[in-house]
Amino acid sequence: MTSPDPRTRPVAAVLYRGGEVSARRDLLAVEDPLEIRVATADDPEPRRLSMTMRTPGDDADLAAGFLYTEGIVRSREQIAGITCSEDHVRVDLAAGVRLPEAVPKRSFVMTSACGVCGRASLDNLRAQPPGPLTPGLPQLAATVVPGLPGALLRAQATFAATGGIHAAGLFDLRGELRLLREDVGRHNAVDKLVGALLLAGQLPATDAVLMVSARASFELVQKALMAQIPIFAAVGAPSSLAVELAVEADMTLLGFVREGRFTVYSGGIRITR
Repeated sequence: MTSPDPRTRPVAAVLYRGGEVSARRDLLAVEDPLEIRVATADDPEPRRLSMTMRTPGDDADLAAGFLYTEGIVRSREQIAGITCSEDHVRVDLAAGVRLPEAVPKRSFVMTSACGVCGRASLDNLRAQPPGPLTPGLPQLAATVVPGLPGALLRAQATFAATGGIHAAGLFDLRGELRLLREDVGRHNAVDKLVGALLLAGQLPATDAVLMVSARASFELVQKALMAQIPIFAAVGAPSSLAVELAVEADMTLLGFVREGRFTVYSGGIRITR
């Protein structure tokens, strides 16, 4: 078995099923390191911002989304260019854009399960979103929500091949999938999606729903808030801090969206019957 797709890799395995044992080749989701480097017009020597474990593909989106959800850039105009190689991405910031003073302290290694690994203190856990969400808007019909997980799953080509990768999907208010990104790291999948929106000039995404194939953790809710996505839906449970942040920001937070049901933890005024 060979895999032309850089997101998957074949490995040898042995399957035990009942009393039978058989050799096989499995296709797995790739997890490889990627270094994100940032250069400014005043300092063209790139500085390492982070090292993350990710699934190859959409690396420019990942870097742009990471810089945006971390509050380092506020618009696509602040990015002069992005250059990708096999193991690193270089982001050149536009003239006049400087790195925050805290950035050198936050140069860190992130695992595929980590969203806030490099924060220096609890005080800077929360990034400052571009603006508030519009209270009560948009409106999403409750009948649309149960169909989101199935639509997300049907579009997950890499998950179908490997069974081991997360997805983040952006839906319109009719439940139509607008954009999908996959990655072994759930936070990377969201950063890739936000980065794609940023580079396409489609932020803020104030008329959309973000659906993730994972639990609703604090860092994912915060990334959605930075993109000003008003409705966040997750297949799994939310954490207490995720709910606190959603309530504080007036974001609609839905958990356990599966098997034809869902639970509203915040912002239920946006869900119409």
